[in-house]
Amino acid sequence: MKSSGYILLSRPFNVLISILSIFIAIVICGNLEWTLKVLAACFSGGFITAASNTINDYYDVEIDRINKPNRPIPSGMVRRKDAFVFSLLLYTAGILLGLLINVTAFVIVLSTSLLLFFYSAKLKRTVLLGNFAVSLSTALAFIYGGVAVGRINNAVIPAVFAFMMHFGREIIKDMEDIEGDKKNRAITLPVRFGLIPAKWSATIIFFVLIMLTIIPFIINIYGIWYFLIVLLGVNSILVYTTIRMWQHSNKEIFSQLSILLKADMIVGLLAIFAGRW
Repeated sequence: MKSSGYILLSRPFNVLISILSIFIAIVICGNLEWTLKVLAACFSGGFITAASNTINDYYDVEIDRINKPNRPIPSGMVRRKDAFVFSLLLYTAGILLGLLINVTAFVIVLSTSLLLFFYSAKLKRTVLLGNFAVSLSTALAFIYGGVAVGRINNAVIPAVFAFMMHFGREIIKDMEDIEGDKKNRAITLPVRFGLIPAKWSATIIFFVLIMLTIIPFIINIYGIWYFLIVLLGVNSILVYTTIRMWQHSNKEIFSQLSILLKADMIVGLLAIFAGRW
């Protein structure tokens, strides 16, 4: 067992996105002061994300033996039971940090933890319910940041964008994992209805998201820098992803698009950050 295995279990890039999401939410809510509550919110979100990624690998071990055999548990880097304990420790750390903020923050972080645990244990293997659960938890990261500084209203728009982006990406990930999901009786959207309906679902979600991203600029919530970054750096990737998704139906392409969308989320955060000035 190596410490690097635990780091890989937590998926550091996903953890970074979670921390940045909460930080950006705090910034756009009009609070740049590094208070204890701000730090607690950012690191609490990071711990919960790491815990959820770890418990996901715990429950997905048989699927990962087919789809991702180099992941820490199927490759033997981390024992399955140790991964379970690691996830509980991370969940506990995240929830306790939520207590340092306020009661509302504690309720959000506890509810999100339970939702993500249940997602890995059960919902992930259902049609769209799992996709909805993980997308909702991502959106709540922005609400969580707003709650931490007592200004929740400004966090709603990025929360909606995050939900839509993740919803579309989760469907593409399901298309990527269709082989292992079929063999392990995980009834996801592409397993139940096939790739074409799954592609149409992702396409509709991305189209709606593109339309929604224009509204904050039109009604003067975010400025010109937001519009330019969204247009050139976010929506262009959504269009490219949609086209490539329809051109190909192999695991490698879906994996590449999933990674690309993950990076696109960082660009989206930058757009919102820049749009406040």
